[in-house]
Amino acid sequence: MSEFIRQHLIDPEICIRCYTCEETCPIDAITHNDDNVVVDASICNYCMDCISPCPTGSIDHWRVVRTAWSLEEQYEWDDLPEQEEFAEDSASELAEAFDDAANALIAEAHSGAGGRTPAPISAAQASVNLFGRSSPGIGTVQGNYRVTEAESESDVRHIIIGLGQTSFPVLEGQTVGVAPPGVKADGKANDIRLYSISSSRDGEKRNGNNISLTVKRETQGLCSNYLCDLVAGDQVELVGPFGNTFLMPNDPNANILMICTGTGSAPFRGFTERRRRAMPGANGEFVLYFGARTPGELPYAKQLGKLPATLLTQNLVYSREENQAQEYVQDRIQQHESFIQKMLMDENTHVFICGVKGMEKGVDEALTEICEHNSVDWQSQKASMRDAGRFHVETY
Repeated sequence: MSEFIRQHLIDPEICIRCYTCEETCPIDAITHNDDNVVVDASICNYCMDCISPCPTGSIDHWRVVRTAWSLEEQYEWDDLPEQEEFAEDSASELAEAFDDAANALIAEAHSGAGGRTPAPISAAQASVNLFGRSSPGIGTVQGNYRVTEAESESDVRHIIIGLGQTSFPVLEGQTVGVAPPGVKADGKANDIRLYSISSSRDGEKRNGNNISLTVKRETQGLCSNYLCDLVAGDQVELVGPFGNTFLMPNDPNANILMICTGTGSAPFRGFTERRRRAMPGANGEFVLYFGARTPGELPYAKQLGKLPATLLTQNLVYSREENQAQEYVQDRIQQHESFIQKMLMDENTHVFICGVKGMEKGVDEALTEICEHNSVDWQSQKASMRDAGRFHVETY
């Protein structure tokens, strides 16, 4: 069996070069050059820490080989090589045996609290990676609307993109990549940026074959400024869709607890539209904790104000509201301790957290304290929920 190696590889055609895997790898087995992000087979120990954070799934590829491909060879790839078919029966048997052993190792790595999060058991099957960097889907802008107050510092846009005759199936919670035109200083194409889809699976307009994105203009943001400046009729290159775990349960009895800040509300707008259209009489709790600096900076504030309480329980929280004490989503969650504790103990509850990376720690501390007051170990409960596909975090 020592003759064979099960090598961990990254698909260069799908990878968007966000370098999340390189930052995550605890043993520095992942590196990159100007073209590709690659895994050093001489260092990789199958710990799997890099798998879950990858937004596209490009990180999760494997080949059984006699000799590992070098970094230099991987740097030159435009796509992944096919799995070699071993001619000798004995070699095939050994390769299969090694594959089984490696899969057992991977299963063990995923058994802990930090393992790969499965999709909710009732979620629909997601389509992923239908369009790549070299062959993107082409969309046409149908509308671009500001969804924060005009006088606020936060310019957040709701951008509707029509797909014409192109089949680009998406589910609530998935993301798409946008390829802004132009090249970087080194002459290579501009990097792709990911945005959560903020529309329902049947379109921004029902059965209209379109999607919507929620985009905040960043002062130095190449892609965000490109998108925020688009007007009706402009064309956009899309790659993806990406993501097959941060998906809405397709169950009217599911309790859905959504916690977000800023544009982290995008997937939850899609969740809400889906619930409104497909499950208007749902029995499960549908609850949103949504944080922003001020009411004027909260995306979709006017639209949220029109939704009935029978559809969505809203907790809108502001950290810089004039003449008011600072409050964050974790503070409001702690104020609702008994309700939150009941939700967490219900096997029908799904928790989704989306927003800036810094929010995750505060929310986790709040849930830890709530559980401690009720003699529950939150870390164990969270691990159990994650393993069951009921706890999902997406931060940036």
